[in-house]
Amino acid sequence: MTQKDVVTQLGQGFYFEDFPVGRRFRTVGRTITEPDACAFINLTHMTESLFIDMDYVKAESPIKGRVVPGALTYAFAEGLCICDTAQFTGVAFLNMELDMKGPAFVGDTIHVEIEVIEARLTKSNPGRGLVRTRNTVVKADGSVVLVYTPLRMIRCRGR
Repeated sequence: MTQKDVVTQLGQGFYFEDFPVGRRFRTVGRTITEPDACAFINLTHMTESLFIDMDYVKAESPIKGRVVPGALTYAFAEGLCICDTAQFTGVAFLNMELDMKGPAFVGDTIHVEIEVIEARLTKSNPGRGLVRTRNTVVKADGSVVLVYTPLRMIRCRGR
C-alpha cells in the first residue's frame, strides 16, 4: 500500500494517550449572532426579561447591551471543543463544575483555551481513560466569560 492509498479520517478526535496532563489546546473562534441568541432563547424558553426585553435592560438592568444566556455560551464552547477533541473517541461526559466569570453579548467572538488537568486509565473499563480539562472561554478582548472542568471518558488508541 502506498501513501496515496491511505485515506485519513478528518475530524477524528484525540485518544486518551493524546491527553497528557499539562497539554494545552485552543479552539477556533465563534461569533455569537442575534439569530443565535433568538433561536437559543426560544428553543430553551429562557424568556427572562434580561434576554428578551431591551427596554427593561436599558432602564433597569445593571448589565447593558444584548446579553446572552450563560447556557448559550457554555453550549457554544462545548461545540467548539467536542468537534475537534472527542469526535469518535469520546465515550461519555461524566461530570463538570462551571464558574461564570462575566457576561457575553451578541457580537462577541469567543474561543476556548483547554488544559488537561487530569488523565488516568479507568479501573473497570480496559481501553478507556478519564480526562478532565480546564476549559476557559475567552472573548476577543481577552476577558474570561466562564471556566468549566468537564470529566470525559475517552477511548484508548487501538481499542
